[in-house]
Amino acid sequence: MKEAAGEMKGTLRRAFSVMRYLATAGSRGAALTDIAKYVGLPHPTVHRLLHQLIEERMVRQLESEKRYTLGSLTFELGLSAAQQFDIRGLCRPVLERLALEAGDTAYLVIRSGDEAVCIDRQEGPSPIRVMTLQVGSRRPLGVGAGGLAILAALPTPEQQAVLDTVDAQIAGVWGLPRDFLQSSIHDANRQGYALIRNRVTPGVSAIGMHFSDSMGRPFAALSVAAINSRLTSSRIKTVSALLTRGVSNIRQALRTTNGRWTAPQPGPATSMD
Repeated sequence: MKEAAGEMKGTLRRAFSVMRYLATAGSRGAALTDIAKYVGLPHPTVHRLLHQLIEERMVRQLESEKRYTLGSLTFELGLSAAQQFDIRGLCRPVLERLALEAGDTAYLVIRSGDEAVCIDRQEGPSPIRVMTLQVGSRRPLGVGAGGLAILAALPTPEQQAVLDTVDAQIAGVWGLPRDFLQSSIHDANRQGYALIRNRVTPGVSAIGMHFSDSMGRPFAALSVAAINSRLTSSRIKTVSALLTRGVSNIRQALRTTNGRWTAPQPGPATSMD
């Protein structure tokens, strides 16, 4: 009985790992080889898992290519969940104003386990627009400005536990060693905001600032991204002030929404065992 339960748990973890990767891949989807590499499983196992998910409409295979993307049921489930966790609608007016006044692209990201997920984006009036994140894309906490801001705000034991999980991936994919991440966390806490330059996209800088739920748990962040030449020292001060006001407005909105709003729990780190 315990063996069957353990096997079921392992299958669910693999399925959710595939789903998270496909969420990052976006509408273009991902090839079987890339999915298998991400989840660390043999091609036949991943192929079988994908077709099980296709049967449940959680995944679909693109007709013109041998690539996979999220299925229609994920959209339907997302609509239902949005009724319970409508943080996007709550933050939209603040995000729109932030993009307009900063002049550049503004993002809203939330924590999902050890990752930061982009749930909304608003473009500013700048003629040179930066699109470093698509809505629905995911990155490990600590890579982008918003995720770094959330990571820096976590209690130290939780922060280190996240780093234990993601530092190998961040070092391998983005070339950022753990000591660099630790230094970035220190700088974010000292400055009151997270600042990155050329970390995700060459020639692009971004500033992020976290906010917490009604229980004081850091769970989301606002960020602004622009080409390096637009984020000079003086503009960093200006944008950080805009972020401070935006975060303050969101905190006030959270306090007045049904009297109390609590973010979904991030849950434990994902394991593929």
